[in-house]
Formats: sequence, C-alpha cells, structure tokens
Amino acid sequence: MKIIGVTGGVGAGKSTVLMYLAGQYRAKVIQADEIGHEVMEPGREAYQKILSVFGEGILSEDGSVDRKVLGGIVFADEEKLKALNAIIHPAVKEAILSRLTQAENAGEKYAVVEAALFLEEKYDAFCDETWYIYTNEERRRDRLKKSRGYTDERIDQIFANQKTHEEFLSRCEFVIDNNKAQEDTWRQIDRRMKSR
Repeated sequence: MKIIGVTGGVGAGKSTVLMYLAGQYRAKVIQADEIGHEVMEPGREAYQKILSVFGEGILSEDGSVDRKVLGGIVFADEEKLKALNAIIHPAVKEAILSRLTQAENAGEKYAVVEAALFLEEKYDAFCDETWYIYTNEERRRDRLKKSRGYTDERIDQIFANQKTHEEFLSRCEFVIDNNKAQEDTWRQIDRRMKSR
C-alpha cells in the first residue's frame, strides 16, 4: 500500500485534493482533525486525561467535551494548550497508525493522511511521500473569508503560526499548484499517480 501525506496552509484546498484521490483512486482518506474529535469522545483514553487536567467545567450537558469552552481556555493560555496537545497528538497518531494497518490488511492500494500539523508532528516519517498543496496567500485569505467568515486579523494569526512556503517546499516531495482551475489540479494529481 502506498501512503501519501497531504499538507499545506489553511485554505489551500487540501480537502478538495483528498476528495479527488478518494473518488478517482479509491484512496483511504485519514484526516487527523476528524480523529482528534473521536479521541475526545466519552469513554476514550484522551477524554479521561483531558478531564483530569481541565476539570468537568469543560463538559456539555450530554457529558461530551465542549470544544468551544476548551478552545477558549487553551487559546488564552500557552501552557494549557501544550498540556492539551500532549494528550491529543499521541492519541491521534496512534489511531492513524492503527487505521493504516487496517487499510493495508484490507488490501487498499492507497492511503492518504492529512493533518494541520503534519510536519510538526512528523507524520511524514510513516508516509511514502508528502504532497504540498500550494495556494498563494491572497487566494487562501479570500477562501477563508468566504467559507469560514474569518476576519483579516484572525487569518493573520493563523498564517503567522503556520509553516512558511519555503519550509513546506523543503520537506515535501511533490507540489500541487492549486492556484488555477480545478481541472488543472486534477491533471497534476493524475500525472503524479500515473507516474508510479
């Protein structure tokens, strides 16, 4: 099984690339953000650890973690953010590796792993190659305003905390230029997939 890592800045169009790989190449798509939600569910190991650090004040009425409340706490406190990441990231990585094993055992030909902190968490260590989805800042900013309603200030904060274009280039084996029409992006993916 070939494992492809997908990374890039927020608003670069990674989800679109994942959908195409799933649809055209039947790739098993694994997204760290989705798994991050799952590992925080009641009964999961990370859930208990989060409660022991942050207390029951972060729970919704149904007993699940209120992500908005938790986000408000860690956004204002760097130490608490580090504590949360120390719980979540290892649990997410373990779950991703488990799903990759399941996909391989099921005879999948391709698996795709996508994560916001892909390079920071060194997910490239277990991928055969890493793709960088490149979209210029102006286009990404426009997308984030339209699709998520973000302000320029919020976008500036997000961009400041992400890897630079040069860092992505230095750590990825393949670049998809996602600045033109969607069909152009599909062609780049097809060329890469057919070159193996």
